[in-house]
Amino acid sequence: MDIQYAYTILYVSDVPKTIEFYHKTFGFEQKLLTPENDYGEIISGTTTIAFANFELGNSNFKKGFTASTLSKEPFGIELAFTTSEVENVMQSAIQNGAIILEKSVTKPWGQKVGYLRDLNGFIIEICTPIQNQE
Repeated sequence: MDIQYAYTILYVSDVPKTIEFYHKTFGFEQKLLTPENDYGEIISGTTTIAFANFELGNSNFKKGFTASTLSKEPFGIELAFTTSEVENVMQSAIQNGAIILEKSVTKPWGQKVGYLRDLNGFIIEICTPIQNQE
């Protein structure tokens, strides 16, 4: 069987605004945006991050779904981005509308990790790469 993880789709209220946030904050370029502005993708490395609006989500899931929002606790899932400049990236995200969830700390294994919520309420982890433990 040939199967590969291709992309993650986050359902959001405003696809173009979300793409703009990820571009301004992380420098990710837009890969695709439908003429209806209801679906878009960004280039974020080897796995595509995609966004679909709530209306498209409701058309896909006839029984509905729970929308992410900043007014509720976040879902137990996160997008993790690695960088050597955790503090700078976190500050950029905050300047572009993210909300701090947990300040950065250094974990016992040496990795620096901080958590934010994007403008839709999704958890974003900003961390240094995990070093090989030899």
